[in-house]
Amino acid sequence: MSEMLPARPFGRSGVTVTEMSLGGAALGNLFRAVSDDDARAAVDAAWDGGIRFFDTAPHYGLGLSERRLGAALRDRPREEYVISTKAGRLLVSSSGQGRDTEGFDVPAACVRRWDFSADGVRRSLESSLERLGLDRVDVVFLHDPDEHAGQALTEAYPALERLRGEGVVRAIGAGMNQSRLLERFVRETDIDAVLLAGRYTLLDQSAAASLLPAAAERGVSVIAGGVFNSGVLAAPGAGATYDYAAAPPAVIGRARELSEECGRFGVPLRAAAARFPLRHPTVASVLIGARDAAEMADALALRSLTIPDELWSALSRADEGSRG
Repeated sequence: MSEMLPARPFGRSGVTVTEMSLGGAALGNLFRAVSDDDARAAVDAAWDGGIRFFDTAPHYGLGLSERRLGAALRDRPREEYVISTKAGRLLVSSSGQGRDTEGFDVPAACVRRWDFSADGVRRSLESSLERLGLDRVDVVFLHDPDEHAGQALTEAYPALERLRGEGVVRAIGAGMNQSRLLERFVRETDIDAVLLAGRYTLLDQSAAASLLPAAAERGVSVIAGGVFNSGVLAAPGAGATYDYAAAPPAVIGRARELSEECGRFGVPLRAAAARFPLRHPTVASVLIGARDAAEMADALALRSLTIPDELWSALSRADEGSRG
């Protein structure tokens, strides 16, 4: 049996999660197709590397990520891992032709319908369990409620709170690419965690001003996603992406500066980018995506690197200089 990576508390829920987790977007063919064998190998490599926290969502490949992740975990001891999925988009069968138009290389066999009603949350979870082939998930996040804040707070959140109270799920939260609304969830509800994508990275630390202090005050954990800002912090060159669009030249330039600073200490930029969020005490886990076993092995190898304190100090000075 592989040794589990170090684990951290997940808010006040009693759940613990490994400090590195596997994000399931790539398993749903984000940007390009991944074979079933490669997807399964990525999950197997994550498990063999000690990861025991896995995140997915109906949105990822119109359910493909959930189906693949469930199949890969089905024969694993259920008490040994934590799995999270999301609610907010219901998948509705469609007779449409062609391919998905929201970034996933899959047939457009379904359409996504926003639904943050209480009934929508329960229906979403029931459908997720069917696709996963599991009898339970541990965590449910409200997924991207940016344009549905009112309904998410007054209908979807109470539904999740009831599910947690009934023991159907062990922990609840919200996941977004922005920190302002997540801070409302932290301050106005009793969620266990937030999944924050792209707003606490080497390039964008905007969440440090208010969200992270609020989470610390309320005992809410943070799961850091999008630590490479969708690519530019992994490969800061021509054609790099930033927040799922072409990276502006200034952003590429800044990422290259960070890469050069890391190079002075013999540390790859992507290693520092993946480790950086864990330096904050509210961050419980960093989500890393992988399309195959090789990408997962690379992420695990980078995690084992020693990163000197001097590099963090140098990066902090460089960040202050760029803002000054």
